[in-house]
Formats: sequence, C-alpha cells, structure tokens
Amino acid sequence: MPTLEAKDTLFKKKSTLNCRGKLLSLEVPLVMGILNLTPDSFFPGSRLSSAEEAVRKAAQMLADGADILDIGGYSTRPGAAEVTSQEEQDRILPAIEAILQNFPEAIISVDTFRADVAEASIAAGAHIINDVGGGLLDEAMFETIARLQVPYILMHMRGTPQTMASLTEYNNLVIDVLDEMRAQLAKLQQLGVKDVILDPGFGFAKTVDQNYELLRHMEELRIFGLPVLAGMSRKSMVYKSLGINQADALTGTIAVNCVALMKGADILRVHDVKEAKQTIVLLEKTKL
Repeated sequence: MPTLEAKDTLFKKKSTLNCRGKLLSLEVPLVMGILNLTPDSFFPGSRLSSAEEAVRKAAQMLADGADILDIGGYSTRPGAAEVTSQEEQDRILPAIEAILQNFPEAIISVDTFRADVAEASIAAGAHIINDVGGGLLDEAMFETIARLQVPYILMHMRGTPQTMASLTEYNNLVIDVLDEMRAQLAKLQQLGVKDVILDPGFGFAKTVDQNYELLRHMEELRIFGLPVLAGMSRKSMVYKSLGINQADALTGTIAVNCVALMKGADILRVHDVKEAKQTIVLLEKTKL
C-alpha cells in the first residue's frame, strides 16, 4: 500500500480542541452523540421533532458519557430531500439554545454544509462545525470557519447527498481520498484555520466494500497529523453486510468502532453513546 510522504503533513497533531475557550482533551478517544432534528434521517431511532425532545435525548446522552453532542437539521442519507437554509436553522437553533440553557457545559457540534447555518449556529452557542461537504458544497464555508476560529470537521465526500451514490469510481480509493482531503486542508491552512478534525466519510460516495477498504487503511490518515473522527454508526456498511436492518445494527457498530479505535480514531460519532463509551474504556485498558 503506497503512502504519502511525511513531508506532506500540513498540521501539527493537537491533543486538545479549543471549543470557545473550553479545552477538550483528545488523550482518550471521545464520543459524539447524534441528535437529528429531521423527519427522514436513515435511522428512525435518531429522529427528533422538537427542541424539547432534543433536550431529553441530550440529557440521556450526557448521562451516558457523551463528550460532544452533534445536532443536525438536514438528512444526508442517499437520496435525501432538499431542505432550505431557513428550515435547517429553524430546526436546529432552538435545540442548541435549549440544550445549553439546561446543560451550559455541553459541547455542541452542528452537522451542516452551509456557511450561513454554521454562522448562525455558532452565534446561538455551538462550538464545532461538522461539514459533510468538506467545504465543497458551500464556497463560503472555509472563510466563515477561518473568521469564527472554531473547530471544523472536514469530511470526505463527492457530489451531493442526492448524487454521491453514483460517484464511487476511484483509481486507488485510499490514495484518492487522501489526495482530495489534502487539497481541502491546504485551503484551510492558507486561511489560518487552527483546529481541524478529519472524517474519511464512511458511506459517502463509497460502496459497502469501499467503506471496509477505507477502514482497513484508516491509519493512513495519520500522515496529516490531525485528529480523526469515525462515523459508521448503524450505517449500511454494517447492516447490509450482516443482512439485518438499522435497528439491529448495534453489535456490528461496536465491532467496526473497535477497529477504528485500534487504527487511531480520536472521536466516535454514534447513536448509542453508552455502548461506545464502554468500548473505549475497555480498549484503553488493553494499551501498554
């Protein structure tokens, strides 16, 4: 497996994230709990319809050990319906404000590819922007992040949620993903963005087999010296491989998360916080 040269490293690896003055340590992997303010997210068990429901779900996730809460108002499952920026904001901003009113120490990430939604979310109190578009779906995103100076999750994707399933042709999957992420990282570096987390984009413009190839080589992302997020919770790479549905995919999710952790994942993005936290605790005990 060819690898990138060490001289291509763009950022020095950080052991903390600066979340609006709150330092979040990455010495032990973190758990990010998923809160979907959408009616059509791929996993029905994650759908929330109001800020009040989001607060109740957030309370449970925080009690189970969530380090970050990831709030989204636009479903990015393959073929998902388009949602306007205003509708996305109407879904997530009240939830951000309500959660922080009840849990002022909570660290909130917002799952959006739109710069205006990102800006409004940070103004409402959010700390991190999780961009499934990797800066490709809104040309204003990178400049907005540079101005706001908040941690930014750069995910690899091709096309849009509506077209990504048809964009799975790669010359060499791992090298192509690294090269495409490197091009976006260079732009962020030029703009002076300080805290970047990489997400290889499991399930986005990748087939089931390609997802597992990427997982097998996930340690290649270390070349950039950046924290890595793995988001495989209850996705089709798990349940289709097992011939089950999303509701029965918890055990499979734990299995792939174990592999991701052993290959250097710093953050697990999951629907099931307690189980992910327990997985991390036990794997940490195996370290020499």
